[in-house]
Amino acid sequence: DADMINAGKQTVTARIGASIFSSAESFAMIRGGHIDLTVLGAFEVDVQGNIASWMIPGKLVKGMGGAMDLVAGADNIIVTMTHASKDGESKLLPHCSLPLTGANCIKRVLTDLAYLEIENGAFILKERAPSVSVEEIVSKTAGKLIVPEHVPEMQFA
Repeated sequence: DADMINAGKQTVTARIGASIFSSAESFAMIRGGHIDLTVLGAFEVDVQGNIASWMIPGKLVKGMGGAMDLVAGADNIIVTMTHASKDGESKLLPHCSLPLTGANCIKRVLTDLAYLEIENGAFILKERAPSVSVEEIVSKTAGKLIVPEHVPEMQFA
């Protein structure tokens, strides 16, 4: 439907049972503290729970958008992202190198390789994606990583 767009300015189609609201209402919900959980992507996350998700220096950007509101307005934030860049560089770092969207606000990260939690200045490996080895995750994580003795494979229903 050309009259409906998502946050990425893409046209969308509503299916039966869908619910929609304006961007003004969405900002009122997050800024008013009415959202318990938010899920967003990121360019980088570090061991202190910092997130960089809005700008790469030298690239044209229209602004931060709602990312800062999302990380400031929800207590439970889950970052979903690729574990490494297209060049194979880790995106889970000792310190973010890009401008921060939020400081000390991320506790959970879900990548294409693993599910990790952030505690006491380290990523803790909780689960690994199917067919992904612990060694691959270790090799692609630049920030301090704690690997328990047993790391289960993710289960999908």
